[in-house]
Amino acid sequence: MRKNNVKIQSEYKIIVVDDDNGILDSLSVIIKRLGYEYIGINNPLDAIESIRNEHYDLLVLDFLMDPIQGDAVVERIREFDTDLYILLLTGYKDVAPPLETIKSLEIQAYCEKMDNFDQLILLIESAIKSISQKRTIKKFRDGLKRILDSVPKIYQLQSIGSIIGDILLEIMPFVQSENAFILIDDLIGLYSNKKSFFKGVGKYDTSLEELLGTLDHKAMEAIGSAKILGRSVKLDKGVILPLISKSALLKTEGVIYLESEQYDDEIELLELYATQAATSINNVFLHSMVNIKNDELDRTYSELKKRYMDAVQVLRLAVDAKDEYTRGHSDRVAFYAVKIGEAFNLPTEDINKLNAGGIFHDIGKIGTADDILLKTDKLDDREYKEIKKHPTKGANILSAVSMFRDVVPLVMYHHERLDGRGYPEGIKGDDIPFLARIISVADAFDAMTSDRKYRSKLHLEEAKKQLASNAGTQFDSEVVEKFLIILEDFDLLQGEIESKAHEKQIIKNFE
Repeated sequence: MRKNNVKIQSEYKIIVVDDDNGILDSLSVIIKRLGYEYIGINNPLDAIESIRNEHYDLLVLDFLMDPIQGDAVVERIREFDTDLYILLLTGYKDVAPPLETIKSLEIQAYCEKMDNFDQLILLIESAIKSISQKRTIKKFRDGLKRILDSVPKIYQLQSIGSIIGDILLEIMPFVQSENAFILIDDLIGLYSNKKSFFKGVGKYDTSLEELLGTLDHKAMEAIGSAKILGRSVKLDKGVILPLISKSALLKTEGVIYLESEQYDDEIELLELYATQAATSINNVFLHSMVNIKNDELDRTYSELKKRYMDAVQVLRLAVDAKDEYTRGHSDRVAFYAVKIGEAFNLPTEDINKLNAGGIFHDIGKIGTADDILLKTDKLDDREYKEIKKHPTKGANILSAVSMFRDVVPLVMYHHERLDGRGYPEGIKGDDIPFLARIISVADAFDAMTSDRKYRSKLHLEEAKKQLASNAGTQFDSEVVEKFLIILEDFDLLQGEIESKAHEKQIIKNFE
């Protein structure tokens, strides 16, 4: 903490002008001890030239000096520098300049010399706080001007590729970022076709395929979280800004990532710019969509879908690989869920959602520590609280790209209960999406009929009894009823599961 304070304070440069070298030596020790950069000059004329040629944040100035007095020094400085904060010192109260002179020369503070420097130290610290606040105001003022200056450029009618490139180049100077990317993954226009665009700068100046290969689960979760919450998400070395704009004709969803460690003060400006950028993308797309080749856009979207699906699949397999007892669990949950959906005669679209929801329902466990995930005895409160985060983490990971939007509720709510005692949100009854209720039953059944390190699997009849006894409280009664009928042919189901697993292994070996 001390190092951080010194780093921040050393950004401020203080010049002390006094013809008494003893005062200069004393203040040198005090100011350096406070952590500020110190320059001492005993000739006021030399000091004026130094201030003219270099930047200083604070001037501590003696009043009675030769060859000119302090008020004359300030008068000359104010001819070329009106921003410098000036603290005037005097050893003789009776000969100090009148209040009118102090005001007219914009001298911000006044202090009498005395053996105890406590008052002077307080005034220096107060001055630095004032200077810091003034810097922040100037930063915001300059930032707003930059936004206003850049808006006409990003609103010009040009290709989407050009516009998102301009957006990055305009926003990066806000936080001195050299590496950034923008990903717009859901442009739904007049023809209801999803379109995707990507542009990277610096080390992210690469292909979409290579970018997705570098994103870990934390990055995916952060991107999804920014989009879901509609606000920026801070990372260790950067910030993700949601790029969201909604209109009657077009909805844009995406993110901007800026790699930087200096963005806290500018976060509001960044969010304001991101809003303008999203609106400009809408504007450009609406005006230029007639010139965009649909087949090229479809290929871009298909490529994104394939690459991201591959990335999420790797994470899903990584979860299974953590624990041999859960290996194949996600595939079986998807299998059971699809069977239940078919029993309800659900449309193909919902069947596909159930399949994807079953496969990815535990994807959030990729962020769970192994010592919790593989623990053989009962979890303590802290560990249980951590494991209960996996539905939210999984939903955020899948939300990073909008193609999984319809699957997100299944992952998010598969541990909710009808009586409201589930997690992560404790919703109940019909507030729980119906497809999530199906995943919940399929997940619970496979968990009960699979060996775990902390317990042996239940026999089929006991598992069915557990489902029936918890119908109406934990599980949806209609879903349980349908599933129990399906389980009457359990041996046949097991044969299908083993056959599918065998087919997957043959394909894997062939690849």
